Amino acid sequence: MTSDQLQIAYSPCPNDTFVFDALAHGRVPGAPALDVTFADIDVTNGMAERGEFDVLKVSYAVLPYVLDEYALLPCGGALGRGCGPLVLTREADVDLAGRTVAVPSEKSTAYLLFRLWAADTLADGVGEIVVMPFHEIMPAVRDGKVDAGLVIHEARFTYGGYGLHKLADMGEHWEHTTGLPIPLGAIIAKRSLGEQKLRLLADSIRTSVRAAWDDPEASRPYVMEHAQEMDPAVADQHIGLYVNEFTAGLGEDGYAAVRGLLTRAAAEGLVPPLGPNALRFP
Repeated sequence: MTSDQLQIAYSPCPNDTFVFDALAHGRVPGAPALDVTFADIDVTNGMAERGEFDVLKVSYAVLPYVLDEYALLPCGGALGRGCGPLVLTREADVDLAGRTVAVPSEKSTAYLLFRLWAADTLADGVGEIVVMPFHEIMPAVRDGKVDAGLVIHEARFTYGGYGLHKLADMGEHWEHTTGLPIPLGAIIAKRSLGEQKLRLLADSIRTSVRAAWDDPEASRPYVMEHAQEMDPAVADQHIGLYVNEFTAGLGEDGYAAVRGLLTRAAAEGLVPPLGPNALRFP
């Protein structure tokens, strides 16, 4: 790493490698150089809370804890429709009252959406929440180690292979009750970089996204190199779900979705309240 490189961490998931391919490989003219670290989102959430790295892909759920030091970038993240987390069970139509639910993190958008869904639909609430690595959740539900599991990303396409049933779709509930897209992952950058560099970074990410759309094959080697043996068709589905108009720019609906999620979560006591200008860029 050289002194003018920005330290950035994002996940090896296809949507992130697709978005950042051109930027990470120096194909965006005038863009800042990047020193890339791959880390799952629960790791990058912790990095953000400790103030590590210049730029991070994090869960929207962690924003209330980090926005004093980091600014939310208006592009590069993941919001969408029809792409929410799922609650899976071994049997169909399970009553979750008092049951054990495995989740990948308690500081994730998926968890906030789950808790908001539970508050709206489960009169008696759920029982014990168990945090476990994402890849262990579906086997744990299948093997009866937990009663239900909250899953994200490509599990939408693969849970049938574990013999599991979809009990509820957190995204469907969110979209039905708010009419807004589902806020999943955000790109944040240190405010100390200064307004000029933050704006250049945002413009560069936007250009990188558009380059990937213009020539999807150019990003394929980078995507598949880090896709953890994912089937190429599943990687394409993943990109199709999570890289969309909100990746290029949050826009009015995107910001409303983020503010709505975090305001509702704060009202439930799940996160600290946001300040009035917390989401302002830069």
